[in-house]
Amino acid sequence: MKKLLVLVALVAMVSTASFAQVQFGAKAGLNIAKGSGDLYEGTDSRMGLVIGAFAKFNVSEKLDFQPELLYSQQGSKETVDFEGLEIDGTAKLDYLNIPLMFKYNVANGLNIQAGPQVGFLMSAKYKMEFEGESETEDMKEFLKGIDFGLNFGLGYDFESGLAIDARYNLGMSNISDMDDVDGKNGVLQFTVGYAF
Repeated sequence: MKKLLVLVALVAMVSTASFAQVQFGAKAGLNIAKGSGDLYEGTDSRMGLVIGAFAKFNVSEKLDFQPELLYSQQGSKETVDFEGLEIDGTAKLDYLNIPLMFKYNVANGLNIQAGPQVGFLMSAKYKMEFEGESETEDMKEFLKGIDFGLNFGLGYDFESGLAIDARYNLGMSNISDMDDVDGKNGVLQFTVGYAF
């Protein structure tokens, strides 16, 4: 996976110099995060915010390359019964994600998207709520600092510069730093962006 990211980065740097058109923009939207593996067993999805910026390079008439820098709220929610006490728990995992997206323009603004992503864990908190009380614990020491994934989805770019995307991030690496515990991120993402 690391070799793939290095290759994509090199291609991006070499190609950037030859791109005739480049646009910069901002985007924001909604995450519906739900991972897999032991770490996420028995949990529900967590909704969160995604916001950031992008640069869109026109490679050809049909192909665009769009690297992004996104703040992404991920994690999970669960309800645990502890000796008759119902506890609502939320794992709040905040990442700085760098997707390297390739967008193939099918027709009239409609595009198919795919590309690798690297994520850097910024914060990891577990919030417990019970009987009107709440407590938050740091859980960053139990998680790896880097996450690798693959993105794929659909989008529509309007001539005005407005863009809408629906994307799924499939986690490819184990984010757990605990022995015999595995977990991979998974995020369904809906965003609205604007290219200047």
